[in-house]
Amino acid sequence: MIMDKVKILQYCNEFSKNTLMETLKIEFIDAGEDFLVAKMPVNSAVHQPMGLLHGGASVALAESVGSAASHFFIDAKNQEVRGIEISANHLKSIREGIVFGTARVIHKGKSIHLWEIKITDEAGNLISLCKLTNMVLTKENK
Repeated sequence: MIMDKVKILQYCNEFSKNTLMETLKIEFIDAGEDFLVAKMPVNSAVHQPMGLLHGGASVALAESVGSAASHFFIDAKNQEVRGIEISANHLKSIREGIVFGTARVIHKGKSIHLWEIKITDEAGNLISLCKLTNMVLTKENK
């Protein structure tokens, strides 16, 4: 990554304003050379009808953190990222608290990035395991 951790987190949190990430209260909290971490509160706003964390909210967290992480491996002036595939295995349920999505790069190519995103609870229990594929595109309107 080319920026320092504080700048990375400020950038990610700033570009999340007025988006689904803000609606879900996703906040980027940690970054490193090959990972990015965001957190999301678990409450009724992200529940499914049985009062559990909705799988779609977990996937939204996973895609948000994985897509944001890809931005630090591209030339943002001339390139952009698009998520092209995501898969998720929901392994444990949670009713309240906070979940953390940690994206770690599996493959960093010129045109494809592959991320593993682990969603864990506050105790470190694995809630969901996701895999995200991002395509790197050349910007048409620079």
